[in-house]
Amino acid sequence: MVPSPESLATKDHTSSVRSSRAGEAGQKPDTGNIEEAESSLRESGCLNYEEARALLGRYEYQKGNIEASLHVFEGIDIASVTPKLKLALAERVQTQKRRSRSFSTPPLSINAASLLLEAVFLKAKSLQALQRYKEAAQSCTVLLDILESSLPAGLPETFATDCKLQDTLNKAVELLPELCKLADAPQEAIMAYRRALLHQWNLDIQTTAKIQKEFAIFLLYSGGESCPPNLQSQMDGSFVPRNNIEEAILLLMILLRKISLQRIEWDPSILDHLSYALSISGGLKTLARKVEELLPRTIDRQEMSLILALCYYGGGDDFTALNLLRKLLSSTEDHTCVPSLLLASKVCAESPDCASEGIIYAHKAIERLQERCSHLLGVANCVLGLSLTAHSRTVLTDSERVKIHSDALKSFESAGKLTKMSDTNVIYHLCLENAEQRKLDVAVHYANWFLKLEGGSTLKGSMLLARVLSAQKRFLDAETVINVALEQSGKWDHGELLRTKAKLQIAQGQVKNAIETYTQILAILQVQRKSFRLGEDLKEFGDHCRTLELETWLDLASIYIKLSQWRDAEKCLSKTEAISSYSACRLYTAGLLNQSKGLYKAALGDYSNALAVNPSHVPSLVSSAVVLRKIGKQSPAIIRSLLTEALRLDRMNASAWYNLGLLYKEGGLGSAAEAADCFEAAIILEETEPVEPFR
Repeated sequence: MVPSPESLATKDHTSSVRSSRAGEAGQKPDTGNIEEAESSLRESGCLNYEEARALLGRYEYQKGNIEASLHVFEGIDIASVTPKLKLALAERVQTQKRRSRSFSTPPLSINAASLLLEAVFLKAKSLQALQRYKEAAQSCTVLLDILESSLPAGLPETFATDCKLQDTLNKAVELLPELCKLADAPQEAIMAYRRALLHQWNLDIQTTAKIQKEFAIFLLYSGGESCPPNLQSQMDGSFVPRNNIEEAILLLMILLRKISLQRIEWDPSILDHLSYALSISGGLKTLARKVEELLPRTIDRQEMSLILALCYYGGGDDFTALNLLRKLLSSTEDHTCVPSLLLASKVCAESPDCASEGIIYAHKAIERLQERCSHLLGVANCVLGLSLTAHSRTVLTDSERVKIHSDALKSFESAGKLTKMSDTNVIYHLCLENAEQRKLDVAVHYANWFLKLEGGSTLKGSMLLARVLSAQKRFLDAETVINVALEQSGKWDHGELLRTKAKLQIAQGQVKNAIETYTQILAILQVQRKSFRLGEDLKEFGDHCRTLELETWLDLASIYIKLSQWRDAEKCLSKTEAISSYSACRLYTAGLLNQSKGLYKAALGDYSNALAVNPSHVPSLVSSAVVLRKIGKQSPAIIRSLLTEALRLDRMNASAWYNLGLLYKEGGLGSAAEAADCFEAAIILEETEPVEPFR
């Protein structure tokens, strides 16, 4: 070795000795690395200053002497050797392309270049160990900049046989995003991830998959929003993610595709993260398709059935979800799977025709959970209560219905005790059940408790409390609750709250104020239409907006009908025709308009059309009975059948009880005592009727 005035032997001897003594128990040096240095020495005839520092620094780093290694690495003037590194790498690629020796001698051998670039990487690792993350990221960026500019097409495969440059590159590409995250630079981390995945680094498939997974996790849970990627190589018409969620979903789907092609091993966490991403973005049916594409035995069959059932249920396809669950629960392998039993019971509870089946599933889950998880047992009792409530709507006798309602309330109360009154879903249904049984003081207590658990910021809780208060005829208090909710919520959430507020104003006789409130709703909906382009991913939001707009115009039409302002009512109805011309509510309101004009036959036709669209539309059943009674051409038995059907569907309908009482009084179908009972029920229900249904 040719001595130098700045010899390492004189400059760094003391620190080297100290670090060597301090790290005697550290890691043994890699003999392969020393062989690389010897190879470089043989090629060039001498080991220059930078190479010697790189070798010594690596030696100290391997022994665990981080500060000593960093001190050595910092003595390398990487800026001065960068042109040589670029030229050496580019010359090596050109030489391999020509498949012959070049007559020009490169300034550095490939082993020397590999040694120096590894020194830059180890410097970044040393800075990371010392928690100097920003400097570490800068050092790692320098390394990648050199390689990217020198090798735009990536490292040739033959490099791996000559030196460990590819290994250094793999580690640096992985390290840079982690350093940016540690330095609290989320945008730089996202750019580093995209750089790692979009540039031709010739990474192996396992390294690429690892980076894709880490990037997707960062996009999902970092809490920030990044700019969409600017892909210069993007083909026309191909998909470009618009936000973090879409980019994460794209990455996770790519990983699932690699698993299906058996290029990488099965990783359950990939499906977990994709499930979360698609759940919050409304893509549950897409998730179902991806799960179905998985190869057999990749995932447990029972777990797959449960995931698919959850996806279809969340996507609104209850029928498919229930069939999957029935098939799973009827198998002899695991017919007592608690999550499947609970989900099956919940799905059945949403359909009165299947409610009795849901009760069976809930009882099985409760039996399975005895003396196990108390919270899950509470959830099972809550699901049982839901199934019992749904089943009560199909029961014919009053005595049986009262018993079922009592059992449902007991189930909800048991659920509350088992969950220590901390489960908001249980509390919400406790409030609903008590409200429907007209135990309004208890319902107010549970509604307030629900809002307390939710931090007072949920629209569902505020609207439920307002409805219960309106049933107590505390309209001012109910309006105050709605006003507070309006202040605490975003503009796009004001529609439902304002509709409830308008009905409270009508109940107080403030018709002009109610009309102004409905006008505010229509203004909000108009702004929403201009602000959002409702694509497939926003279909559910668009349906909700159209439903709210339809209800608002129909409420306005009902107000004008009561005020005998026929033209205004007709204008409102004409607005609804473009939204949903075959809506049962729209046809019913048209019937009210004709009925108020005295056009009973036309009104009866509208009510019949409404029942043809929805045979369970209670207001149309009641109004049909009223019109038939006024016309007087139908037998009382037909009128009574309409009213009893309405009461079967809604036992709390005061108008149905009142008209049934009139029929008993006038038609001779019932006794005076029965008529009195009907009138009494109508009075009690009218006194506790909310401005909107509790459910």
